[in-house]
Amino acid sequence: MFVTSAYAQESAPATAEGDTHAGTAMPAEEHGTFPPFNPATFPSQLLWLAITFGLFYLFLKRVVMPRLGGIIDVRNDHITQDLDHAARLKGEADAAVAAYEQELAEAKANANKIGQQANDAAKAEAEGTRKKLEAELEKKLGEAEASIASIKAKAMKEVGTIAEDTTSAIVEALVGGKSDKSEIAAAVKSASR
Repeated sequence: MFVTSAYAQESAPATAEGDTHAGTAMPAEEHGTFPPFNPATFPSQLLWLAITFGLFYLFLKRVVMPRLGGIIDVRNDHITQDLDHAARLKGEADAAVAAYEQELAEAKANANKIGQQANDAAKAEAEGTRKKLEAELEKKLGEAEASIASIKAKAMKEVGTIAEDTTSAIVEALVGGKSDKSEIAAAVKSASR
């Protein structure tokens, strides 16, 4: 392992110049400079940076990126399958909505047809009932007119008799004697024409 002199100074106890620690010679350096900022260690730092970057690049290229690519491909396939499944379900839902709307339109048309048939049946029944009632009323009206005509005829017959009796009573009261019934009947008949 490559050890920088700054690291060696921090980890090793202060030794005299030329002393060795674990078989390594340690040069004496000035204290107080932060080792990464020491210009004397820049070449070794750049070397280790290049080696570390290269190894990290290889690790990413050979291990991490293939795994990430596989994960992304699997997720992409899964998302594509989910989108296809969603599109299929949407198509089925649209077909179900279209079928529902068609059935609803047919049901409305059928309801209108049934309503119209019921309306027509009710009108026909009402018309039949009206005609039956009108026939009954015509019959009753005819019977009433016949009854009125017979009562009128009867009354007219009696009017003549009543008029004759009344005229006879008036003539008797005015003249003071009996009058001839045939003359009174002829006078009443001539006056009623």
